[in-house]
Amino acid sequence: MAASLYERLGGSEGITQIASDALDNHLANERIKARYESLDNLEAVRQGAADFFISATGGPDVYSGKNMLETHKGMNIDEAEFMAVVDDILDSLDKNSIAQREQEEVLFALYSMRKEIVKV
Repeated sequence: MAASLYERLGGSEGITQIASDALDNHLANERIKARYESLDNLEAVRQGAADFFISATGGPDVYSGKNMLETHKGMNIDEAEFMAVVDDILDSLDKNSIAQREQEEVLFALYSMRKEIVKV
């Protein structure tokens, strides 16, 4: 049986590092950093992103937050912001030496959530 995406991304430890690096990228990204700098619960967001990613890639069901639509409703995220987030996540995958196939699977998953994030 083939390994799950969760396993191929390094399990909980690997995914937690990827999510943490992605958030650090968001905080340094001029296009979107204001959305993150204004949060007073940044560490909870960091953990929530890791938990979501762990659960969504076939790992243990550790995510207990809102779904993507509820999380982003009313934020009026535009296409450029969505793409900035995607680029930051891809950069964090590169930083963590994630192979092309896995990056493509993550990219597919991100795009599949677009309609629940952009302009909702």
